[in-house]
Amino acid sequence: MKSLWRTRLRGDVREVRKSISLPSHMAKMAANEEKQQGHRAGVYKQKNKGHKHGKHRTKGEVERENKGRVSVMTLTKKQRKELRKMDRRHKANQLRKTKKDQVLTEKRRLGSRDGPPHLVAVVSLHTNADAGAVSKLLRGEGAGGVAHLERCVSGVGDSFGLIMPRFKQRFTFVNQSTDDMHSLLDVAKVADSLVFVLDSTEGWDTYGDHCLSCLFAQGLPSHALVCQGLSDISVKKRVDFRKALSKITEVRFPDSRLFPLDSDQDTTLLLRHLGSQRQRKLGFRSRRSHLLAERVAFTPNDPVEGSGGGPSGLGTLRVSGYVRGRALHANRLVHISGHGDFQLSQIDAPPDPLPLNLTTVRATKPGRGRDVEMQDGDGNEASVRVLMKADPSSRESLQAEAEVDPMDGEQTWPTEQELLDAEEARKNKRVMKVPKGTSDYQATWIINEDEKEETDEESSDDDDDGNDLMDEAMDGEDEENHSQETGSQAASEDEEEEEEEEVCSTERGGADQRYDDNMDEAAEEEGLKRYREARSHELFPDEVDTPLDAPARIRFQRYRGLKSFRSSPWDPMENLPLDYSRIFQFQSFERTRRRILAEAAADEDGAMDGWYVTLHIIDVPFSVMESVQSGKPLVLVSLLPHEQKMSVMHLLVQRHPSNTEPIKTKEELVFHCGFRRFRASPIFSQHTTADKHKMERFLRPDAPTVVSVYAPITFPPAGVLLFKQRNDGVQDLVATGSLLSCDPQRVVLKRIVLSGHPFKINRRSAVVRYMFFNRDDIMWFKPVELRTKWGRRGHIKDALGTHGHMKCVFDNQLRSQDTVLMNLYKRAYPRWTFDPYVPPQLPWFKKEVTIEMDDLDME
Repeated sequence: MKSLWRTRLRGDVREVRKSISLPSHMAKMAANEEKQQGHRAGVYKQKNKGHKHGKHRTKGEVERENKGRVSVMTLTKKQRKELRKMDRRHKANQLRKTKKDQVLTEKRRLGSRDGPPHLVAVVSLHTNADAGAVSKLLRGEGAGGVAHLERCVSGVGDSFGLIMPRFKQRFTFVNQSTDDMHSLLDVAKVADSLVFVLDSTEGWDTYGDHCLSCLFAQGLPSHALVCQGLSDISVKKRVDFRKALSKITEVRFPDSRLFPLDSDQDTTLLLRHLGSQRQRKLGFRSRRSHLLAERVAFTPNDPVEGSGGGPSGLGTLRVSGYVRGRALHANRLVHISGHGDFQLSQIDAPPDPLPLNLTTVRATKPGRGRDVEMQDGDGNEASVRVLMKADPSSRESLQAEAEVDPMDGEQTWPTEQELLDAEEARKNKRVMKVPKGTSDYQATWIINEDEKEETDEESSDDDDDGNDLMDEAMDGEDEENHSQETGSQAASEDEEEEEEEEVCSTERGGADQRYDDNMDEAAEEEGLKRYREARSHELFPDEVDTPLDAPARIRFQRYRGLKSFRSSPWDPMENLPLDYSRIFQFQSFERTRRRILAEAAADEDGAMDGWYVTLHIIDVPFSVMESVQSGKPLVLVSLLPHEQKMSVMHLLVQRHPSNTEPIKTKEELVFHCGFRRFRASPIFSQHTTADKHKMERFLRPDAPTVVSVYAPITFPPAGVLLFKQRNDGVQDLVATGSLLSCDPQRVVLKRIVLSGHPFKINRRSAVVRYMFFNRDDIMWFKPVELRTKWGRRGHIKDALGTHGHMKCVFDNQLRSQDTVLMNLYKRAYPRWTFDPYVPPQLPWFKKEVTIEMDDLDME
């Protein structure tokens, strides 16, 4: 009722309002207000600028013009950005799915019928860990293997092949010893997985940690941690032992699982894990075809055709194994790790010695092991067929250095002044009488009478000096004898008191003598000298003393001053050394690298990944066969184009924490770069983005350093290890890093600093001494800018006197304790000491000096 009453009341009010008549002037004002549209802006009204989308069309205009149509041609980078959000999302999903399928295909190929066997290296990291026992368990019947081949890897005694029909996979196990570091690194380069055998209490020892450092720096493939002996521990303590061992392994392997290996069931779990784990991809081997030799045979060359057969000559090396990585072509060069580069003559395809097809595998009686029969369909031995023969016209050459023509230089006619000087020198030639038939060379050794008199006078002076020295020595002996006579009585009185001390000293002397016998005095002196140089360089970087006996403008004539090290120009083609005529240079190394790697990825001609082939390598020295016979593995890699040529390689390394000795530049080091190892003398420089780089005299421990060296070209990525060889044959790990680039035009400047002392200071000017010692040197280096250790800058104004004092002007007043410096630069180059032969490395733990505590007992 209330709402109905309110509605009626509102309607009555409206009727009343309509019935009321307004005056005429008020009606006009109301009509004007209805016509008025809004406030009119004034002169000072703010006007914002409209959006300017530039000359290009907006996204909306492009979509309206295209009306959903997409061009058939390949989309450019600009057009790719114009795709709609849903199209980009669908394309990303497709790429992700394609990549995932590719990874799954590669993972399933490894160890299957279409791929190579899964290569597993068993490595012991502790002296108490037995890798042979692990191999025995893997070889046993309880593991589920159907067939195995003993010594399936040439040069390695404890190696075998294993077929697992349960997993439809096949494995090749290699028990690699850690005594030979070179062999360990070579096997790790080609291995698909590494099995580290640990001690149940300590994990790994000191040498095992050293091996892990080298493997991590080179590039660690997929791995598994194995421990034996946990079953012998009581059940209550077994959990604590596993927790303690896991805590030790977390430092190096934070995400790895520890596998106990004491039974056949543990062995089956390990094999399942190895076959299904994710494979870590190493760039330096996935882009190249590589092979681990399983069978090796050597055939000497015919003495008529070759350079001599037999052990001292060359021959053809036949290497059989599974191709891994990319396709292997017969026209490419192959590199044998530790021996050099060689050419192929042909590639054969023998039958697979470890087939996964179970129809060709026959199990023998228990206890006799298992073998594999390699037969064709008719039951006969399968014949070897030739896959590819090398074409001599298109085969890559072994030329490593550019041909140098010593006469290919600018020949100029001598000037008139040079001709006059030569004529004057001919006229002033010494004339002397010589016997008939004497040559010019013999005449130079004949002494005239005047010269003979001079030499006689000099010899007489020397004799007088010698007599004086003899007199002084005789006087000294007389005085010594007199002192001995006077002191004999006192010595006889104290003989009884000193007997006990002499006995103790002889005992200590015997221990000291045994200690000194194991010390190399020459190495100690050299180490002390190197340490003092490093300490001096740390306190006074790059400072040198101005010579007193030679002019500074002659001693430092190859150096020059720079206004600014960052912006001052330096021509990289100026005054190049003769060694630069022997190397190769790319117009654009990065563009060439991308092109060659793309061509290698698309090349499918030759022996494919997973094929068992036999390579015929020609002109191989017999030393390679001797290395295999001594028990070392043989690793081959197919080189990419240009990788046999010499150039200037730059490596980015970091000093290893275990190394504390100073490493000087141009000191011979052992390099492991990818599949290569060699010896060379590098130079060190700073890692900056400028066009000039300062040379470092010592390898810095606190910053990354660029190492420049003459070496064969290698396309990155690749791991780098640097070793320093001692006199006893032990090689210490010095630095680790990666391959940076190949650039002979990278300018490395060696800096020297000449220092002076402010003698008199007068506001902004000062008299400086001890930098030079004659007036000509001051005028020669006058254009070079000066600086001080406290940040002042200035220049030489004039020379004062003739003893090296000079007046200098600075931008502010000097302090009395300040030092005036002058920076001079010259370009530095590495030494050409490349040597592909690296001597075998001795385990450093076998060279440690052990001294019994009884020898050091001082009581």
